[in-house]
Amino acid sequence: DLIVHVRDITHPETILQKATVLSVLRNLNLPSHLLDSIVEVHNKVDLIERYKPTEENVLAVSALHGHGLEELKQEIEKKILTATGKKILTVNINLEGPQLSWLYKEATVQEVEVMPEDGTARVKVIISSSAFGRYKNLFPN
Repeated sequence: DLIVHVRDITHPETILQKATVLSVLRNLNLPSHLLDSIVEVHNKVDLIERYKPTEENVLAVSALHGHGLEELKQEIEKKILTATGKKILTVNINLEGPQLSWLYKEATVQEVEVMPEDGTARVKVIISSSAFGRYKNLFPN
């Protein structure tokens, strides 16, 4: 669903390495949408003082120090959701009904926050548009 190209930005041949990787990927006859949505990551930015990428659509990280990893995670999540046609939603459910069980079968449940005072829960899910449509038809409230 997604290609993440991580480059050692401190390597003296980093630009040549990028060109080589892109050439190999093109020769694999991958779908154009996959090549157009590559996430490029410049790693080891901690070794270059005040590093700023000169290329567009690049994430700067230091895997060693954790710098930029949250932004990378968010970008990957966003691109994967777009590529797979899914979205992240939070739905309120009644715990006495079958909604939670249905969500576990038809979606990816990420979090369940139970409100015991009223027997409900807030459920964060990754779900396809079609599954969410079925959910709304089955559980209109």
